[in-house]
Amino acid sequence: MSSEKQEKTSGCGCMAVEALVPVDDRGQMVLPKSVREKAGIRGGDKLALTTVESNGEICCIVLTKADGLAGAVRSALGGLDPEDQS
Repeated sequence: MSSEKQEKTSGCGCMAVEALVPVDDRGQMVLPKSVREKAGIRGGDKLALTTVESNGEICCIVLTKADGLAGAVRSALGGLDPEDQS
């Protein structure tokens, strides 16, 4: 892929590998400071952990700030609101 092509796709607002995060023997990991700052995650915040399965195995793990989870679900469902379904 040419560097010109990489520049065009890297700024699309899609997915990006931000860091490789090691997991210790107790299963704990630390989110890098740069990621916490970009995501607005502060001490005491709660994160919702969502998994995506493929062929019976978890292939993706997504963390979403719990206070933004309702909006993310609405967006994923295309703005469906059960109260509007009459």
